[in-house]
Amino acid sequence: MMAPHISVLMPCFNHGAFIGEAIESVLAQTFRDFEIIVVDDGSTDPATVEVLSRLTAPIRVLTTANRGLPAARNHAAGHASGQVFCALDADDRLASTWFEKGMRVLGDQPTIAFVSHWLETFGDEHWTWKPQQCDLPSLLARNSVNGAALVRRGAFEAAGGYDETMREGCEDWDFWLRLVERGFEGTIVPEVLFYYRRRHDSMSREMLEEKRYRRPLEVLVGKHEAAYRMHLTSVLVAKEAETQGLTKEIALVERDRILSLEPALRRAREELAAASGKAGRVRAVRALEEQNERLAWKAAELERQVADLHASWSWRMTAPLRRLYSLARGGR
Repeated sequence: MMAPHISVLMPCFNHGAFIGEAIESVLAQTFRDFEIIVVDDGSTDPATVEVLSRLTAPIRVLTTANRGLPAARNHAAGHASGQVFCALDADDRLASTWFEKGMRVLGDQPTIAFVSHWLETFGDEHWTWKPQQCDLPSLLARNSVNGAALVRRGAFEAAGGYDETMREGCEDWDFWLRLVERGFEGTIVPEVLFYYRRRHDSMSREMLEEKRYRRPLEVLVGKHEAAYRMHLTSVLVAKEAETQGLTKEIALVERDRILSLEPALRRAREELAAASGKAGRVRAVRALEEQNERLAWKAAELERQVADLHASWSWRMTAPLRRLYSLARGGR
């Protein structure tokens, strides 16, 4: 049998709930010449172990102790037969035409060592990322190459694969930097061809925390200090542009949020005015009711007092005088 063109390197650590989607996205590729190598990186989740035990050809499953993402990828690469590698994490997905379009670029441009794409997130968040360049100054400023990029086997081996000491993150950024520093060129297909899952415990989300991100970033900068010193101005300009872009994005989001809330706020104000009018009318009616209640109480009190007077001893004793007084008045 001929060796496949593409070897998919798929590490898996306790991602049994998602790996089926990742594998299906590979099996759905329009470019069919590939193999899938799954590395169980010492999963401790029984459900994941069960899912991996049921995988069959054309998928190969290799099992190792837990050594981290970069070591798992290297282990898969060491057992791969293809001339092009694609490192796909077990919780992400590929667009069905990614291999076809990526291989077309590599076939048409022999000087290109790796090809990346745009991505779209799914899961807890939904947004797209559209990097434009992956030359050395651009890569020093930000990792503009996605993990599922296609890379030629020769370039992968020349760079020495992934640095297995970088278990805390930035191992893929470091890998692409080492490739470009060695003179390998890459490019980006301007199309969303990769779907990146965002979860509450995603490594990329954890890396947003300064304390979590600082250590691997310091390692990265230390490994590529000479390149950072050489391109410092370009990196600073790129980071400033990125900061301004993010500031503008935040302002647009806030504006859109305010505009989207304005109709609801207007309706709420109208409802409040209507409710206030009703409340005013209700208060006026209630005031009248209370006045009537007070008058009714006074009338009842007077009637009670009159009744008490009629029943009193003094009233009965003065009855003849009142009659004489009444006759006298009538005689006038």
